[in-house]
Amino acid sequence: MDYRPFGRTGLRVSALSFGASSLGGVFHDIDEERAVATVAVALDGGMNLIDVSPYYGHYRAERVLGRALRKLPRDRYILSTKVGRYGHDGINTWDYSARRATESVYESMERLGVDYIDLIHVHDIEFQASLPGGLQKVVSETLPALVELKQKGIVGHVGITDLQIDNLRWVIDHSPAGMVETVLNFCHYCLCDDALADHLDYFEAHGIGLINASPLSMGLLSQRGVPAWHPAPNALVEACRRASDYCRARGYPIEKLAMQYAVSNPRIPSTLFSSANPDNVRRNLEYISEPIDWQLVAEVQDIIGQQRRVTWANS
Repeated sequence: MDYRPFGRTGLRVSALSFGASSLGGVFHDIDEERAVATVAVALDGGMNLIDVSPYYGHYRAERVLGRALRKLPRDRYILSTKVGRYGHDGINTWDYSARRATESVYESMERLGVDYIDLIHVHDIEFQASLPGGLQKVVSETLPALVELKQKGIVGHVGITDLQIDNLRWVIDHSPAGMVETVLNFCHYCLCDDALADHLDYFEAHGIGLINASPLSMGLLSQRGVPAWHPAPNALVEACRRASDYCRARGYPIEKLAMQYAVSNPRIPSTLFSSANPDNVRRNLEYISEPIDWQLVAEVQDIIGQQRRVTWANS
């Protein structure tokens, strides 16, 4: 496993990291015992960053992850969770207030069974953009509350997440220097969309530790294909299906190529993927240990063609 500097945090993170959203049964039903075992497999494979959120499975992912973490030494992993996006009984809720952010951190620590969070993110800030106060509320209320927890030693580092790169940059530009230490962005450094590459100079200039999430673009880059809820436009879905068929015909699963591509850029500290299946973790670890076929990358991106960098609204 390759370990890379994580912005100005002083941490070194694994090139491939473990996303615990699947532990919440977000995508399909899970076997919780197997899900718990998956976390240990990820760490044994060299992953040292684990990301979760109270939103995933409406608190279930944190509870299941907590079961796994109670069996593992605390110094074996860097733990990341989030504030701002929640849910209960199938209903999604958002609250980016300082009070709720502070409460949320302590609640997450209880579910996770830890007394310290290495990295706390404001989750999917674009939703606050449409709420009263807009993104300025993240700058003037949510982030300062988390910084206060950092000063108390409750959390180690503070960051933000979003699909929309422009929102991430706006908050960084309007925050006091150094307040935002890390950023998690998804679906923008993968075979069908490498827009994040255009912003690497910016994030590096601000000392930001960068996490690239969803190397399979939420299923677009998979042989199984996208779930019914996927927000991508039909033309992009079809282009990725053709690319997947092309890879299959050459005996090179598109999932393998996508994972290899996502971790190939040393300027991106870590790429985050999620699974509740230990076999999937082992397979992805094997994929990234092998050399990438750059000729196939070029052919696949040519097939995707004008649909490259086509994005969508969050959901």
